[in-house]
Amino acid sequence: MNVIKEFLKIDCDREIERISEFIRQQMLSFRREGAVVGLSGGIDSAVSAELCVRALGKEKVLGLILPEKESNPLSKEYALKHAQKMGIRFEIVDITPTLEAFGTYQKRDVIIKSLFPNYDERCKIKIVLPGDILSRSALNFFTLLIDDGSGKIASIRLKKEELNGIVAATDTKQRTRMMHLYYFAEKMNYFVCGTTNRSEMIQGFFVKYGDGGVDIEPIAHLYKTQVFELGHSLGVTEEILSRIPSPDTFSFPVSDEEFYFRLPYEKLDVLLYAWENKWSYRKLKEVMGLKEEQIRRAFQDFDAKHKRTRHLRNLPASLL
Repeated sequence: MNVIKEFLKIDCDREIERISEFIRQQMLSFRREGAVVGLSGGIDSAVSAELCVRALGKEKVLGLILPEKESNPLSKEYALKHAQKMGIRFEIVDITPTLEAFGTYQKRDVIIKSLFPNYDERCKIKIVLPGDILSRSALNFFTLLIDDGSGKIASIRLKKEELNGIVAATDTKQRTRMMHLYYFAEKMNYFVCGTTNRSEMIQGFFVKYGDGGVDIEPIAHLYKTQVFELGHSLGVTEEILSRIPSPDTFSFPVSDEEFYFRLPYEKLDVLLYAWENKWSYRKLKEVMGLKEEQIRRAFQDFDAKHKRTRHLRNLPASLL
């Protein structure tokens, strides 16, 4: 494992200065006066905010905390604690009323109730993919899990139409947050700082015009494990550093691994690095001790997700 870490190891001091200079130059080119960062209580937003503070000074950074009724309470708690630690200004805006007005929960719950008639507000839900892709071959089909409030869990495999409906409703949470970020940014003549890392960017784990709707992406070149490394160097609060990464969009806690990647980041990032740099199976087998079939399954999954989400990384198609 020590050998694996060497492939992704970064010079944190040098990287902090490089990114800070990038942020400063972007602010000047946009003719803005500061940065707005959405603080989720996770590592990516914490690191992005710290980098903005290093680049611009704490007086030019606004942290926006945007909980809703299904957010993990720890998200708000950790985001608030980290904002206070950095000494930046912050605003807390509960986006639940906006989501209710749009019908986010209602639109989603109609689908869930068609599958589980006894579903109500006492229940907690999440959707997940099959487990560790290195352990077994399985298609990327999603399963809806429901905790009835007493610890009894039921599950059902989602059909395409059901999945699309749930995802479409859920994605309005990220898009509502984007709307609030730009409200404050335009009001203060600030730019919106993104928080997407390389592992997410390559595989399309972000919402277009949601968390992907930003002005700059200062950590999009860093794999998740590198973001954690930078977080330690920047002094991110321990609660965030030790927290399991999660999209935090469902009432039933779900990790990034369960929801999308099917691998823990310490394995995912090495495999992604190898896939991007076209390593041979032989080289990767020596480094990770995996069988060729395991590597093939992971690479096929990367290929499929990268191609399927390429439109997320591109500007809208046009005849210009």
